[in-house]
Amino acid sequence: MPSLLQWDEDLLKHINSEWHNSFLDSVLPLLRNQDTWLPLYLFLLVFVAVNYKDTRWWWIAFAMSTVIISNFISSGLIKQNIVRLRPCNDPAVASWIRLFKGIYLPQSSSFVSAHAANHFAMAMFFYTTFKKQFNTWPSLFFVWAFSISYAQMYIGVHYPIDILCGTIIGLAVGNFTGRRFNKQYGLT
Repeated sequence: MPSLLQWDEDLLKHINSEWHNSFLDSVLPLLRNQDTWLPLYLFLLVFVAVNYKDTRWWWIAFAMSTVIISNFISSGLIKQNIVRLRPCNDPAVASWIRLFKGIYLPQSSSFVSAHAANHFAMAMFFYTTFKKQFNTWPSLFFVWAFSISYAQMYIGVHYPIDILCGTIIGLAVGNFTGRRFNKQYGLT
């Protein structure tokens, strides 16, 4: 276990303190802000509501359930029972961690990343429910979720293991809800 935690810290050090530049310093903090990603999710709600009249309300209900379940598991169950300091609050990494002015630094437990869990849950749900109609472009939702998750490490609020475990939870939840929706309703 100590070597895994050391790997986790070393990778975060690369992401946060070594692999940075002014472009990423200006863009990545914006990605974790809900004002940046909320328009995409609102667009998808409107897109489904306009184009899939027969099952739109079920799709919206399943999409909302996906976030609720993923957030409950990541924040309500795991974070409440596994307490890990966030890198931005951890004295063990204070000598090298880069913190960004004006960025909210949460005080809650770092493990697991609810951002990763929720965005990957939505990415998997969108992918699963849209892939038959649109072939390859639903894969871009994973790029979006990865970018948001990477930003969490880049600004120093999560360790890579927090992101990885949040991602696994999100993918599992999104896969479950997406398959259930497709089996019961599907986009029609």
